[in-house]
Amino acid sequence: MISNKSSDEITFNQSEQVCFINYDFKNCLETFHSKNNNPLEFPTVLCIDVISKTISDNLNSLNITTNTPNHLITIHPTISKVDYIKQINTIKQHIQQGDIYEINYCITFEAHNVSINPIELYNKLDSISNAPYSTLLNFNELVIISSSPELYIKKENSTLTSKPIKGTAKRGQSSIEDALLKESLHQNLKERTENVMIVDVVRNDFSKIADKGSVVVEKLFDIESYQQVHQMVSTVSCQLKPNTSLSEIIVATFPMASMTGAPKIRAMELSDDYEIYNRGPYSGCLGIIDDNDFELSVLIRSIFYNKTKKYLSFSVGSAITAMCNAEDEYEECLLKAKAMMQVLTK
Repeated sequence: MISNKSSDEITFNQSEQVCFINYDFKNCLETFHSKNNNPLEFPTVLCIDVISKTISDNLNSLNITTNTPNHLITIHPTISKVDYIKQINTIKQHIQQGDIYEINYCITFEAHNVSINPIELYNKLDSISNAPYSTLLNFNELVIISSSPELYIKKENSTLTSKPIKGTAKRGQSSIEDALLKESLHQNLKERTENVMIVDVVRNDFSKIADKGSVVVEKLFDIESYQQVHQMVSTVSCQLKPNTSLSEIIVATFPMASMTGAPKIRAMELSDDYEIYNRGPYSGCLGIIDDNDFELSVLIRSIFYNKTKKYLSFSVGSAITAMCNAEDEYEECLLKAKAMMQVLTK
């Protein structure tokens, strides 16, 4: 485990490890200080040597658990809909003034004094989400139950790839309605604007560590469908400069563009100002480092639990731009929260 240090002191052991990076790792990279409440108390960075692991199609799991049954959990939002709308309208003033073009604003749901069975909850969440980066990390007092659909970065040899998501639509009740919703998302000017802004941030991040002229947008405005939602996904890749280390890649690209905004630094500053809770592990990353290659997902659509404190939370967010409507953004947040709410309260 690595605590807060300056960015030039941070190293990652590129052996076979499970690697978790908290969103607050940004404070090691820039002159940020997160002042908000942080009840989860997850570490800044956690790297676990893989001694034994279970890997199936979409499960990377380290388990130290008990057979505690899951009881119905009462989930409380940390911000009301009325206050959420006020915050969004205030943030839009920053956009109108030219401070930012886009920001990912997040809200948190929480439960106190609860006991859970991590494996049972993971199985329930995975069964209704079936996301490509579904992951259970159950280690000492820390639990992450993730149904993330988003790739932060993947390195294969000298190729680095990211698949930022911006743009969400619900699934239809019939195949005809579903196809119409999917096409509507693909053609939606607002969603395309949000997506291309974030793609530009990824391209800029990659340019810091890429061979000149090698940054490529392989796919733009692609639509991927999951059991709960349709998502607009773009794919950006580059060829890394020779001998670029994992530490250099993380410093250049973290936090991921889709969870910050544009311009990236100012968007992160405003997130700290207007979000009610410290994000902690949410919108950090989790994955496997295997020698020189690695694959790290974005920690979204994820439940986080501190066993010692018996505290559980999950967060959701959406992109705020000049074109957005606060009511619609709130409904998008509830759509993203639906699967997690379902496994916890039913």
